[in-house]
Amino acid sequence: MKPTGWLPSASTAAKAYDVQDALLAHLGSGIGGWKVGAPNAETEPNCAPLPASGIHASGTALPAARFPARWVELEAALRVGQRLEVRQDMPTPTELASYFGAVVPTLECVESRLAAGREAPALLRLADLQSHGALIVGEPAPLAPQALDLRTLQATLRFGEEEVARTTGGNPAQDVWRLVAWLARHCTERGVPLSPGQIVTTGSCTGLLVAPVDTDVVGAIEGLGEVRLRYAA
Repeated sequence: MKPTGWLPSASTAAKAYDVQDALLAHLGSGIGGWKVGAPNAETEPNCAPLPASGIHASGTALPAARFPARWVELEAALRVGQRLEVRQDMPTPTELASYFGAVVPTLECVESRLAAGREAPALLRLADLQSHGALIVGEPAPLAPQALDLRTLQATLRFGEEEVARTTGGNPAQDVWRLVAWLARHCTERGVPLSPGQIVTTGSCTGLLVAPVDTDVVGAIEGLGEVRLRYAA
């Protein structure tokens, strides 16, 4: 990943989202999904589109030379089953859940196209697809809305045989349906409604950790299954 010298500044969230659109066009990829998250249960969420070209199946080996930071985080994600547009009344959580066909464990590979990396201003990181590099997707499981509670999800992350994270309720956003409702309206207003097959990630359950090279990275979320990747030298 190299810094993009053409990347414009982003002084507001709205301008950051405009830059996201320009960056997606620059990368020459359609939208394969979205990442949405919030630092707590009250703050307005933010989001970024996920380039379809960067979404891979569990077990993928990524070249470490192209992913020098090797930051990873384990996330619960939803797979969209039906086109979802929100123009007037906000759907209830039960109504929202009906638009999603499955839940999947994912590993997000976090990278930066900015010279300052993680030290760049928050709005510029948002413009840079919220530092998204790639997404590794595990096998889908049936969605049980009442069981998808970010406050109680149990998650573990291993590098080889070493367990590097074990959490219960590690996602600070807490309410998955608040995130999804906000995202559905945002995407509708942005002119790119959530569409079948897209993957919606909902924020880290384990925090951000640096993975080693040539070592299996294995994430597991209770009730959702496992997902794995490897950074290959």
